[in-house]
Amino acid sequence: MAKTKTTDYPRGLTFEKVWAALMEDREQMKEIRESQKETARQMKEYNNRFGEFTNRFGEVVEYMVTPNLLQKFREIGLMFHKAYNNFVIEDPEHDIKFEIDVILENGEKALLVEVKTRYSINDVKYHIERLKKMRKYADLHGDKRSFVGAAAGVIMTAAAKDYALKQGLFVVEPSGETFAITPPQGEAKEW
Repeated sequence: MAKTKTTDYPRGLTFEKVWAALMEDREQMKEIRESQKETARQMKEYNNRFGEFTNRFGEVVEYMVTPNLLQKFREIGLMFHKAYNNFVIEDPEHDIKFEIDVILENGEKALLVEVKTRYSINDVKYHIERLKKMRKYADLHGDKRSFVGAAAGVIMTAAAKDYALKQGLFVVEPSGETFAITPPQGEAKEW
């Protein structure tokens, strides 16, 4: 006759108790996963709201800076007569689409200003790409004006400021109760 092997469990541990413990762990893991999903949902909602806040703050900065830009640029010898906020260029035929936070104009030149709460080197690079798109759009539509750029930021890192100036952009940043304009190193780059 074959001998049946029995398993000895430590001190009163039975199959039923082990199974019950596994099921309890399973339920706890399910609760943890649900808690993680809720936390992820809350973080997404927070990020969306924070993004809306920073966008609104950026708009406030634009509207605070724009009215004085004409005068401030006049003080450094650049005469612009018109200022517009949120200027949108959209040319689907040529696959060109972008927005300019502030544009200052006269008959010969336009200054494209990108306003950020916090300005980075990548923001400067993106603004330069926007200036190139503006030049392309202008060429396609017979606009012979030259275009110059300005980076306006509430918080401008030293690296971003230095990079913007070396790229031929003006830098606009807070100074006391108003703001200051730093001209680029050498001549302002024209597109």
